[in-house]
Amino acid sequence: MRRLLLLSPLLLFALGCGVVQSSEDEAADAAREAARKAGERLYGQSPRTAEEVGRSAAGIDGVEVLRVRGTSTHDGDGIDVVVRTSGSAYDGWLAPEEVTVQRCFAVRVSPKSEWGEAPRDVDCPDSPPQAFAPPPEAPPLPYEELRAKLPRVPEGGRVDEAEVRRTLAALDLHPGIRSEVKADGGMVGVLLSVRGNGFDAQDCLLARVAPGDTEVWVPSCIQRMPGEGGCAVGNALGPQPSSR
Repeated sequence: MRRLLLLSPLLLFALGCGVVQSSEDEAADAAREAARKAGERLYGQSPRTAEEVGRSAAGIDGVEVLRVRGTSTHDGDGIDVVVRTSGSAYDGWLAPEEVTVQRCFAVRVSPKSEWGEAPRDVDCPDSPPQAFAPPPEAPPLPYEELRAKLPRVPEGGRVDEAEVRRTLAALDLHPGIRSEVKADGGMVGVLLSVRGNGFDAQDCLLARVAPGDTEVWVPSCIQRMPGEGGCAVGNALGPQPSSR
């Protein structure tokens, strides 16, 4: 009891100085932090359309997309996404009750954005959350076919880059599959890839044709993440550690 009496003046002093924040303000700060983290998830330098950004934002847990403005991340000021998030805090000392609020924020997605940029507080639009069509399915990469048809060169032989290119042309690849061939050091490297979304691991195949050794493999998931360089033809010629 004496301890409570001693603490009471300190609590009154803190309240009088505005140190103690209301539970609703704390909950609003939590909602703002959720929007800021969503902005970090959307951050990136790769060009994306408004549809792609909106779809990515809608896929983040706890985020509702209410409005998307702009056409492309690289056009003008980029894309503004109005999101609604919620935050919670506890009110009371002896029997605390949870207080939950919903707030709306504008998150900017542009190459000019800064990492961790604070979202802007905005009024919530009087409209339901937007729905986005699922992305088109990427064409499958022809692992088995590529492995079966790439040339096998005996030890001491010479790899013919033109033959490797003819092999790829004969595969009649889907238009959504990009191919790249590079020769170096008596070897020929091959990359087959499809466009990624800039966030998840990209789908790609690597192959290397060398005297006595023809290999086809999928780089590890970590190497296929954006910025890791696993889906590059140079990784076929000189594989990075743990890329296979």
